Amino acid sequence: MYTLIEDVEITKRIITSYYNTFLDSLEVDVVIVGGGPSGLTAAYYLAKTGVKVSLFEEKLAVGGGMWGGGIACPVVVFQSEALPIIETFGIHAKEAGEGYYTANAIEAVCKTASKALEAGAQIFTLTMVEDVLIRDKKLCGVVINSTPVKTAKLHVDPVTIGSKVVLDATGHESRVCSILAEKGLELQTPSRRIAGEGPMHAQSGERFVLENTKEVYPNLYVCGMAVNAVFGGPRMGPIFGGMYLSGRKAAELIAKHLGRGK
Repeated sequence: MYTLIEDVEITKRIITSYYNTFLDSLEVDVVIVGGGPSGLTAAYYLAKTGVKVSLFEEKLAVGGGMWGGGIACPVVVFQSEALPIIETFGIHAKEAGEGYYTANAIEAVCKTASKALEAGAQIFTLTMVEDVLIRDKKLCGVVINSTPVKTAKLHVDPVTIGSKVVLDATGHESRVCSILAEKGLELQTPSRRIAGEGPMHAQSGERFVLENTKEVYPNLYVCGMAVNAVFGGPRMGPIFGGMYLSGRKAAELIAKHLGRGK
């Protein structure tokens, strides 16, 4: 016998579940902005250590540029250094010779996101960061709005999320860092500003992103392709090992910042 289903009761359960989760996420240890591979990886490793994490992704789905692989071929490439992280997430990687591994892009996104959620991270999609909270010259949260509201250019006020640390994992856009730069705030970069990405060069770009995953303003860290946008490194194209390694490094640095790391 089927349970008697009432449409309004379905709605009640959706609204109650979502808003209870949202209310519990108004003050967290870490806000991650951007749900690509580096942001999801950071969310997993932080949540695993007991850090309270909320990730905000402006699109309907997480995964960033991984879904389409290269030229819409749903295959992603990793180097051997990232293999331990890939194996942790249960992604099936195939050896492709000379230190390269390939994986199905859809599997990679789904399993990375699943691991982050299982570890305890909260993920909110269709949510844009449009401003930041700064007190005593330190970042202490973000200002969010609905992506459809912003896309439609509706005059709807945003709300705020408090956090001890913010991680900019927004890729090429480097959204959070750009907000600070637009407000004339100096970043901890050689130019004190956002340098912009250089031409594609995967080998140096992969090294650059990992070397420069760090704090760029008090309580603001940057990882993934946002690193190269901020510091002026080359873009890498459809290779994602550096994104995973950068996300893990960011999590380690932030955990130490919060007194949770080694």
